[in-house]
Parts: sequence; C-alpha cells; structure tokens
Amino acid sequence: MAVYSACILLIGIGLYCIVVKRNLVKIIIGFAILEYAVNLFFASVGYRASALAPIVVDEARPVPSCVDPLPQALVLTAIVIGLGVTALMIAIAYRLYEKYGTFDVSEIRRLRG
Repeated sequence: MAVYSACILLIGIGLYCIVVKRNLVKIIIGFAILEYAVNLFFASVGYRASALAPIVVDEARPVPSCVDPLPQALVLTAIVIGLGVTALMIAIAYRLYEKYGTFDVSEIRRLRG
C-alpha cells in the first residue's frame, strides 16, 4: 500500500511540474518524475510477496506462486523509450535556448517570430 501511495505522490509532483512551471528544464524533470512513477506502479502491480520466479525446474512438482514477468518486461521497454523521449526533449530545449537565449516558456512565446 505504501508503494501505491508513493506512486500517487510522484504522479502528483510530476503533473504539478508539467502544468505549473514555466522553465523548460523543470518541465522536462516533471516528465521524468511522472514517467518513473508510472514505471514504479507497473512494476509493483506485478510483484507478489513470497513468490518465485516463473522458471520450472522440476516438471513433476508445480510452482505454487509465481511473479508475473509481463509488467517487468513492459517497464524495461518503457525505460528505454522514456530515455529516448527525455533525450529528445533535452535536445529541443537546448536548441530553443540557442535561438531565444532563455528557457522561460512565456518569454519564448513572446519572442516567437
């Protein structure tokens, strides 16, 4: 239950940074926090206390309880995709800084031309 509360808290922090902040770097950090919160949620959904890895060693003896490997595989894929998206956002923010000389979104809108 504490893990789910942490996920909700991190999602709230990430959404706050995305919606309220005006600095592009802070918005990118908010996206990263939101992404890691969702990854933590998916990984915690697949976890079971006192469960074993889903590997069958002895076919005569069934495994009583297994951890679901699908959420873990999805989280690994999401981490790689999220890293690429974060790198793209940083590159775009860098190019905007080169052109306008600021990371402030309202200033960039004003200077647009």
